[in-house]
Amino acid sequence: MQFDDALSTYVAESRELLQEMEDALLQIEHETDRDELLNAIFRAAHTIKGSAGLFGLDDIVSFTHGAESLLDRLRGGELVVTEDMIALLLSCRDHISTLIDQVEQGGGPLEASVRERGEELSTRLKKAGSVAESPADIGAQPRTSQKETEIERIIDASHACTDNWHISLRFGSDSLRNGMDPLSFLRYLGTIGSIVSISPVDDQLPEPDEMDAESCYLGFEINFKSDADKETIDSAFDFIREDSLIRIIAPHSSIGNYIELIQNLPEEDMYLGEMLIRCGSLTRSELEQALNQQQSLEENEISQYIGSILVESQVITQPVVDAAVQKQAQAREGKVREAQSVRVDADKLDHLINLIGELVIAGAGTSIHAQALGDNSLIESVSTLTRLVEEVRDSTLRLRMVQIGSTFNRFQRVVRDVSKELGKDIDLIITGGETELDKTVVEKISDPLMHLVRNSMDHGIEPADVRQKAGKSRKGVLRLNAYHDSGSIVIEVSDDGGGLNRDKILRKAIEKGLVSADQQLEDQEIYNLVFEPGFSTADQVSNLSGRGVGMDVVKRNITSLRGTIDIDSKPGQGSCTRIRMPLTLAIIDGFLVGVEQSSFVVPLDMVLECVELSENDRATTADRNYINLRGEVLPFIRLREMFEMGGTPPRRENVIVVNYAGNKAGLVVDRLMGEFQTVIKPLGKIFSRVLCVGGSTILGDGEVALILDVPGLISMATHTEKQTLGSAS
Repeated sequence: MQFDDALSTYVAESRELLQEMEDALLQIEHETDRDELLNAIFRAAHTIKGSAGLFGLDDIVSFTHGAESLLDRLRGGELVVTEDMIALLLSCRDHISTLIDQVEQGGGPLEASVRERGEELSTRLKKAGSVAESPADIGAQPRTSQKETEIERIIDASHACTDNWHISLRFGSDSLRNGMDPLSFLRYLGTIGSIVSISPVDDQLPEPDEMDAESCYLGFEINFKSDADKETIDSAFDFIREDSLIRIIAPHSSIGNYIELIQNLPEEDMYLGEMLIRCGSLTRSELEQALNQQQSLEENEISQYIGSILVESQVITQPVVDAAVQKQAQAREGKVREAQSVRVDADKLDHLINLIGELVIAGAGTSIHAQALGDNSLIESVSTLTRLVEEVRDSTLRLRMVQIGSTFNRFQRVVRDVSKELGKDIDLIITGGETELDKTVVEKISDPLMHLVRNSMDHGIEPADVRQKAGKSRKGVLRLNAYHDSGSIVIEVSDDGGGLNRDKILRKAIEKGLVSADQQLEDQEIYNLVFEPGFSTADQVSNLSGRGVGMDVVKRNITSLRGTIDIDSKPGQGSCTRIRMPLTLAIIDGFLVGVEQSSFVVPLDMVLECVELSENDRATTADRNYINLRGEVLPFIRLREMFEMGGTPPRRENVIVVNYAGNKAGLVVDRLMGEFQTVIKPLGKIFSRVLCVGGSTILGDGEVALILDVPGLISMATHTEKQTLGSAS
């Protein structure tokens, strides 16, 4: 892999890790068991820092190291998680993101503002690490540990201020009977290093009248200087290992080396003990003793991790075990990610989908020629080919389908920050996060959703005292929901605020000349006036809203994606903004119809049924635009008249009954031409003002067919029906 490609991969992976870091930081506020979340945050920061070091990104390494140090103290229980601590770590996460953006843009010197922000955060990190309250300071229970033994106190005291090996020896009582000379072991140590100091230990020595001349009661605490590794030193005591107590504590300088060696181990799924042996911090004999102890505990129905046993036995230090556990987790996560997904460049995927689209068009053309030739074997082969093309098409489109939950989760941070800015207490509830849609749609829907969420928090949800007077909870609730409906995805942004003020909206609309004073509008139509350009009912302009810029942009962006947006509201109970979007912007199943010499495509998932327009219906509908469909009034539109195609209608016309968001309408056409796989081609800017057309496609015979905008057609038909019924009454 070239350096630039590797750096691009680092940027992409770092952004994923930063998102995981943010999600965990936001979740940790509401969790009581925070250990796993703290570990996940630490791993994300550590991975970003470690990978940055490979590319020489010193700014990222130095800054992330400060955040990592604070996180390490939080994991160790030395500091407690507070709201201010989370806010600081979120700010650090944002600064790391800024530094990574700088890398993506080509590097170079940091801007003064970015550098100053980094220095400010680094100072705050150091201050938080030095003055933050410990669990004991605020009444929390400190982490418990086993009662220190006399041996442990001696080791701690003698090892605290040295950088030599420390050896703690307690000879077994039968050592002399077995022909072992304790002093010979000290002499052997002198051949592989030098004994700096030695302290005899007589804590096992009994009263004189209870002493046994053949028993050994000796023990030593040895300060040992040597360049030998732990395995070599440990091998000096092979002959007395079974009945003696031997502890070998590495120099402080070696601990850092062990951690570095662990971090440089290959990404393999290894046992913890194997990792510690490979880095030289643990010997096989020490591991065997720890495993035997673990087995004994399990026989007594006591579960304890091997790392805890090694630390409690002072065979190894906690930082080394933590480094091994972290490396183990990284290796496993890497394997899980590798097994679950393969990173593919988005441009390559788009190119593949474009090729599939062309294949669909070519397949349709082949089917037309086969039908014209009338060769049964050829028709059967083409049918098989068409089925396979459909499967390839569906599988390819699924490659670009992603869950909307990741987009929803990003608003956790927005809600947290904006609610604090507004002085409101607001909860975000997310449902339907597993709902899938096209990645392109997800990317383009993010900004409109952002505005709707901020608008609901600013305009919708009332301050706490107002809510309390209205008999509501002081804490407001904002909901994000998604679900599939009739081949579309529905995204809802709702709140339990005060709702829209119908009269105020109507008064503003009349003042701006959007509607006339005598015009009769339903509540739904009045609420939708907020999407008109420059419309706002805010009494004051704030940083979030009130300038009349935003809601019209939201609607324009949604419409450009062949979607619709509307608002439902109940005074005093809240509002719900509902967005309907197509699942994909590339290929759809369509129903092909014809009028005169032109062809049109109706999205198949919106077609309910096809009925023939009888001569009686034709006679009675000459002056109206609706028919009686089994006792139900069905408004319709004649495509011939709408597109001013002229000509004479055939004796037998057909009505395509379509449905969108629970509303039905009919489309009157000349011919029904059957189902058709449609590759959507966007119209040029010159056609941007053409009503009720969502795009175009190329038919198998090379002709162009327009794809109808069913939501727009239904809206037009319903409006025309109301006018007709109103004039009739």
